Amino acid sequence: MDFDLTEEQRLLQDSVARLLGDRYRFEQRNAYMATPEGWSREMWAAYAELGLLALPFAEAEGGHGGGAEETMIVAEQMGRALTLEPWLPTVVLGGGFLRHGAPAELRGALVPRIAAGEMLLAFAHTEAQSRYDLHDVATTARRDGAGWVLDGRKMVVLHGDSAHRLVVTARTAGGRRDRKGIGVFLVDAAAPGVSRRGFTAVDGHRAAEVTLERVRVGPEAVLGDPEDGLPLVDRVVDEAIAALAAEAVGAMEAVHQLTVEYLKTRRQFGRPIGSFQALQHRAAEMMVALEEARSMAMLGAMMAEEEDAAERRRQMHAVKLQIGRSAKFVGQQAIQLHGGIAMTMEYAAGHYFKRLTAIDTTFGDAEHHLNALAEQGGLTGAAAA
Repeated sequence: MDFDLTEEQRLLQDSVARLLGDRYRFEQRNAYMATPEGWSREMWAAYAELGLLALPFAEAEGGHGGGAEETMIVAEQMGRALTLEPWLPTVVLGGGFLRHGAPAELRGALVPRIAAGEMLLAFAHTEAQSRYDLHDVATTARRDGAGWVLDGRKMVVLHGDSAHRLVVTARTAGGRRDRKGIGVFLVDAAAPGVSRRGFTAVDGHRAAEVTLERVRVGPEAVLGDPEDGLPLVDRVVDEAIAALAAEAVGAMEAVHQLTVEYLKTRRQFGRPIGSFQALQHRAAEMMVALEEARSMAMLGAMMAEEEDAAERRRQMHAVKLQIGRSAKFVGQQAIQLHGGIAMTMEYAAGHYFKRLTAIDTTFGDAEHHLNALAEQGGLTGAAAA
């Protein structure tokens, strides 16, 4: 199998790397994070100009027709730069729900605005009791004439404080943990009954708690089947896991390079600490973990568009398992090899570790996906170790 990038993909990679290299150095990132919104509107406009916001949408709808490999390329570069903008919630998650669940008329209205940087989306799904189970939904949606009325509370909605539309999961039938009876709704964030409390997460990204109190939406707000929306949620989350895996690889590669440079320049006992064999071994083990993660990120990109839902889900469990393990190992080794400086806000290593930790816990940590694989009988000896 050929894993080489095409000429167009190399151009995309070079363009994103050049943009972020010029305008997203660590000091600039800290300045963006210190703004009231916690990210850069100027960079968001630059993403739109470069076509990153239109990347996965069909050309006929105002997009660029990119696939999972192009998403992987962009996400990896964003991981290297520790970007803060709502690209994942808007383009990958929100865009995924539009691509797979929205009618053509709605896509035609929203995709050009997303591509232009005028429309932000967020996925409001996690609840206080749900942990990582996508089917655990207590928020309710009851029919009201032709429309619906939504009530409930969502937690840790990524960039939910700045989104114009919220993609909300709500139970239309059955019990809280039933896999059937889940609907997906596109809700105006400014609609009566919607309240949001924004906060900064541990990795510097913005998030929000969202409360829905008798929020009315029309029939056009339903994405997919209102009685069986979980397959749609699974598909979009699988695509997001593939993007997160690529982002994690970018972050791991950057923090590994940072660590190796530190080992070369930090002197102790009259020589660089990188000359000590024990530290060389640990840096080499970081590289091994990084390459294991890179292989699984490639698998994630390959499987993201798989139509066999069961096989795609099984493979994504394996991807997220390895990404979580590698992220934890690489991040912890980077902190230990740097020492106390890595724990300061003024140094990048700790920020990479925080982002890698957040990626591990987004849509299920390594343990969660290990258990899911065990339940499906998909464990090999290496994965179970």
